[in-house]
Amino acid sequence: MTLRLFLAVIAITLPCFALAEVGSGAKKFAQLGHLLDTPTEVRLASGAPGPDYWQQRADYKIDVTIDDTRQHLTGRETVTYYNNSPHSLKYIWLQLDQNRFRQDSDDMLTKTAPNFEKYPYRSMASLLYRMEFAGGVNNLAITDAQGNKLPFALNKTMARIDLPQPLRAGEQFVFNVAWDHAIVDASKFGRGGYEHFEQDGNYIYEIAQWFPRVSAYTDYEGWNNKQFLGKGEFTLELGDYEVAITVPADHIVAATGVLQNADDVLSRKQLKRYEKAQKSQELQFIVTPDEAAQREKSSTSVESTWVFKAENVRDFAFASSRKFIWDAKTAPSGSKNVLAMSFYPNEAEPLWSQYSTASIAHTIDVYSRYTFEYPYPVSISVNGPVGGMEYPMITFNKPRPYEDGTYWDESQKDHSKSWSRSKYGLISVIIHEVGHNYFPMIVNSDERQWTWMDEGMNTFLQYIAEQEWEEGYPSRRGPPENMTEYMTSGEVVPIMTNSESILQFGNNAYGKPATALNILRESIMGRELFDYAFAEFANRWMFKRPTPADFFRSMEDASATDLDWFWRGWFYGTDYVDVAITDITQFTLDTRDPEVEKAWQKAKDDKMEPTLSEQRNSDLALLVEKYPALNDFYNDYDEYTVTPWDYAQYEKTLKALNDQEKALLAQDKNFYTVKFANLGGLVTPLPLRISYANGDTEELQIPAEIWRRNAEEVTKLFVTENEITGIEFDPYRSTADADTYNNSWPRKVKTSRFRLHKDSPKPNHMRRDEKDNWEKKDK
Repeated sequence: MTLRLFLAVIAITLPCFALAEVGSGAKKFAQLGHLLDTPTEVRLASGAPGPDYWQQRADYKIDVTIDDTRQHLTGRETVTYYNNSPHSLKYIWLQLDQNRFRQDSDDMLTKTAPNFEKYPYRSMASLLYRMEFAGGVNNLAITDAQGNKLPFALNKTMARIDLPQPLRAGEQFVFNVAWDHAIVDASKFGRGGYEHFEQDGNYIYEIAQWFPRVSAYTDYEGWNNKQFLGKGEFTLELGDYEVAITVPADHIVAATGVLQNADDVLSRKQLKRYEKAQKSQELQFIVTPDEAAQREKSSTSVESTWVFKAENVRDFAFASSRKFIWDAKTAPSGSKNVLAMSFYPNEAEPLWSQYSTASIAHTIDVYSRYTFEYPYPVSISVNGPVGGMEYPMITFNKPRPYEDGTYWDESQKDHSKSWSRSKYGLISVIIHEVGHNYFPMIVNSDERQWTWMDEGMNTFLQYIAEQEWEEGYPSRRGPPENMTEYMTSGEVVPIMTNSESILQFGNNAYGKPATALNILRESIMGRELFDYAFAEFANRWMFKRPTPADFFRSMEDASATDLDWFWRGWFYGTDYVDVAITDITQFTLDTRDPEVEKAWQKAKDDKMEPTLSEQRNSDLALLVEKYPALNDFYNDYDEYTVTPWDYAQYEKTLKALNDQEKALLAQDKNFYTVKFANLGGLVTPLPLRISYANGDTEELQIPAEIWRRNAEEVTKLFVTENEITGIEFDPYRSTADADTYNNSWPRKVKTSRFRLHKDSPKPNHMRRDEKDNWEKKDK
């Protein structure tokens, strides 16, 4: 009979009476209750949108011009705002994200001082640029549909339009906005801007968060009133866009949406290639490297206008440059085909033509299988100054090879070169940014408040997509063991912290939630249950705005799994996983048979090493040897000999037992009590691997609910036929356990390496302060 069967029959958890707080598990397993919003007919208790769900909408028609001589943008827009809420609105709030670059913005005024002890040249250049850049929205003018001025009030990165009369439920309001602003040097800071190439005098423009956008008005908060400070990106309303982009005539433009006037802006050769790419799964160059190299040698004062349309998107971004190579191919997404395209300069070759568009296609394939079919017609990756940013249908991705065309492969483990410049850095950033089309561009979560809802979920799916790229792909985030250092560090805040207050932004908003979801999938729910529930959540909230409560409830609703303990620990707390096996005891049944029991006692005693005194006393001259008359019966008596009295007592015991009780005495089983201590505080399942004396091993997983009565220490009973020779907790590093050396019985030896180095010569003549500084440096 296997251990698993015995556990099914005798699956008991022994109470623990150590100093642990009895009943502490009740706190860990308490239902979330008041921490979640009260369900309504807008947002149901199941986590689904209800029959009264509503969401505002804003359509945009925009004309924008890029001044390539002074890096300036001028725009005007017509906005149609739809009040789908049940409320009357006296005003409309606009987001002016470019005001973040004003010297008096909250972002600039609240920046803290850097550490000047080790300050790079590049950081100094960025610091000085930020202090000098004259950013922000200029010449803001707002009028109604008839051209009449509308009163408005500025509040840093927000502008309030005061309506002539309240906008009632179901009505719409049309207004116009004109503005201009300097374009920021994105190599210094910002999520969009320009990159200047000194060798040829050209620019790449990646234009994002560039136009006044209607702020979100929601059922859970009303108007989104959080200032843009740089970290909490945005939450916006969905709508349709028609955007006319005027640039130098020798520029190539990539943008959210579908190009409407290809006949006007492309040459005959380019147009023919463009049409071919829309029907081919083989990579096609629409603008070749040679053509791009030729174009960047000169410039023109003639302008052309590229027109794009996009339906049901929450934002719009574009890129423009005469340096762009342009390649494309179709990428399947379920029953649909998506046009995947990449735009990049020759400086990005040969890395980009090989991996960029392929990465787009791979992302769409994987994400579509785990969520929903990609609903948009195009997906674009652009190489420029922005490290990695996402917008509907278009992403900005920075990694390039070195000037000689070589690039560092992460598998070489050469940490003297930047990870982000590697082949895998490029693939990963493209997967991540293209993946953002699903979260939050389609599943339209509120990034201004809950960064993890898009970054964490997306990083989780990024990990899955990376692992489907090739065996042994060097994923940074997702594997549980990669998160232990952060979770045990001193700068940890709950995942549910507001975006602008997060410490260690990447670890908290990207890494930890991705790790949590991976653990939930692999170690708690299992892939089948998790994948179904996750896809259900994604499909429920396509083109809608979920909150964390909607996600938590959807996952439980679609899987019939109570996960409140998991959300509470991983998302609302800062505990970490550190489970230690602190004690193990073997029990076997006393058969009451004197022959069996005395033989067992003799074998046990024979294993005892003689004490040190006993060993040294072996050479003593004993008195009883000198005077044998002092010996009696007990000197020769064998205490392990079975006596008639022993037999009589055994017979007496058997007579008092019925057949069932006698059968119990005949059981030849091993009873092991194993004590587990929860040192990190975060409750977790107990994946175990048990080794037996006969060479067999067995794996099982004890649910996290074992901690529900005492979250600090539990003792588990195992009943086995064979003797246990070893027990190991989390053998496959699936729980993010912080200390793997206390996970096993018997304990494993800690192994490490150290380096020898030459002593640094100590100067002879020093002042005391010089000596202190030298010693500090030497350490």
